[in-house]
Amino acid sequence: MKLATPRWWYRRDGAPSPVTRALLTPLSWIWAAQTARRIARTQPRGADCAVICVGNFTVGGVGKTPIVRELLLTLTQRGRRAHGLSRGYGGRLKGPVRVDPGRHGAKDVGDEPLMLAQDFPMWVSRDRVLGARKAAANGAEVVVMDDGHQNPDLRKTLSLVVVDGETRDDEWPFGDGKVFPAGPMREPLAVSLARTDAVIVLLPDDLPEADPQLLALFGDTPVLIARLEPAVPPPKGRQVGFAGIGKPWKVERALKAAGCHLVDFAPYPDHGDYDEATLQFLADRAATYSAGLVTTEKDWVRLPQEWRDKVTPWPVRARFEDEGALAKLLESAGL
Repeated sequence: MKLATPRWWYRRDGAPSPVTRALLTPLSWIWAAQTARRIARTQPRGADCAVICVGNFTVGGVGKTPIVRELLLTLTQRGRRAHGLSRGYGGRLKGPVRVDPGRHGAKDVGDEPLMLAQDFPMWVSRDRVLGARKAAANGAEVVVMDDGHQNPDLRKTLSLVVVDGETRDDEWPFGDGKVFPAGPMREPLAVSLARTDAVIVLLPDDLPEADPQLLALFGDTPVLIARLEPAVPPPKGRQVGFAGIGKPWKVERALKAAGCHLVDFAPYPDHGDYDEATLQFLADRAATYSAGLVTTEKDWVRLPQEWRDKVTPWPVRARFEDEGALAKLLESAGL
């Protein structure tokens, strides 16, 4: 059973209660210590290609996959043979295996790799080293790895970390800075930042600029700003939206900001399966409002084939504000 991301993780005021956070804090110490021990004791192994890791500081979604897609596109345009690599979370195949959209489904390889494989060579492998080496053996000059900042097994050429740049009301990308399960952090920020070559702050299209208080946390680490933009307009007419991603409330917010006439919205756990009962419930909600159904591209690839014609996917893309700065970063790594 997959659980939804607790929204209170991202509050800075101690909600739901200081007592709850205090009770979870000892578990956070254990989690952080185990992560630090694993990283310190592991000797990274290389592959016969460059490796760009796109990770995050927190548990839950921050927009890594759109950044991976944009990096794959940029590298391809620069004449590099770029392949993607993922653990394949939610899929049954251990790999290494190249994703074939005509043969594999989300239950085989995971939703994100299946989505990326529509446009780029994509590999899934529980063992990241074997996956990168398999990609290199099949012609990859550079592998862009989706997630893995806390995975020390594979030697990285460039370690990039994506940060959700939304800071609205009491919401803060790192909450009050506590480590899982008392907060969203995978490890203390300073520890994680020490292994980071550059931070990518991802902003929604309707947010004017990044919060200076957030940017100040990264010190001398280079920061790139990227925008999450609709790839196409949202569907016209009344819509019932749903999403099973790390922060589903952001999809609701983004659809409204893009002009979607959203009459209802249903959040679900990240990478969760949509069974027949759930989908029928959504269809009934849409019928009640005389509306269509809209969801993310990532959710759409998890739908059973017979339901895909009944739901509109709404794809988004990441765009770097300063493409020159991205080019210099890649050049500094020999890419």
